[in-house]
Amino acid sequence: MALSDSDIVFQSYGRCCNKDAFFVDFYDRFMNSSDAIRDRFKNTEMKQQRHLLRNGIMQLVLHARGMPDTKLRALGDSHSRAGYAIPPQWYELWMDALMATLRQHDDQFDDSLEQAWRRAIQPGVDMIRGAY
Repeated sequence: MALSDSDIVFQSYGRCCNKDAFFVDFYDRFMNSSDAIRDRFKNTEMKQQRHLLRNGIMQLVLHARGMPDTKLRALGDSHSRAGYAIPPQWYELWMDALMATLRQHDDQFDDSLEQAWRRAIQPGVDMIRGAY
């Protein structure tokens, strides 16, 4: 039986998420994608931020696996205009940084796996972005 996108993505994330370097490399890449993004993280405690990212990606993966969207809706609220005011266009940069970092850290990553990741987590990312 073929694995679903969410199963493949869950396994891929498992190969990456136990390495602190994965999250460090993600933020280096993401912050280098825009001066405005780099400025937004200027006074951020990055160790805590990396922990939040670890959990946020897991919530996207779990949502793709059928978990309720409660935590993603809360992320959307916190990232909305009334919260951190994360501009909607940053989510594409976030996704691109995530894909490049997965490619760097998952030795099984290829174009097919990237497409599975995008299909699996895009609905959750769109839900967060849509709360803006």
